[in-house]
Amino acid sequence: MRRRWWWLAWRIGGRRVRGCRVLVFDGAGQVLLIRHSYGSARWTLPGGGFARGEEPAACARREVREETGCTLAEAVSLGLAADAAEMGLHEVHLVAGWTAGHPVPDGREIMAAQFFALDRLPQPMAARLAADLPGLVTRAKAARPRPPG
Repeated sequence: MRRRWWWLAWRIGGRRVRGCRVLVFDGAGQVLLIRHSYGSARWTLPGGGFARGEEPAACARREVREETGCTLAEAVSLGLAADAAEMGLHEVHLVAGWTAGHPVPDGREIMAAQFFALDRLPQPMAARLAADLPGLVTRAKAARPRPPG
């Protein structure tokens, strides 16, 4: 449904739609995953579309706060998602950061939000995310190896 909406927005507006996905870590290095109240109900990374004029880190902080109530610290841009070129109609930026907060789903768009260790990922997950996640985590930790403070 989200892909269809972004496709329609691009077709009607004639321009790319920009968004972000966010790798959020807790102090133990676990990654935050969410489940939407719509779509496939698979576990995925938080994220969403940019507001007009918004930069990737600002979008990531806003989306994480809106979806989970957590404050994203030490946000680092990791560039475009590997599958962004395949999607063609929009660009997806990857951002990584840390939080000390406990995720609470917004109860509207997000029905579940929880931290997971890489060796204990939940099911169902999109196959591509499950395959890409270890490499994304390595990339994010190389950009910011330790939690702040």
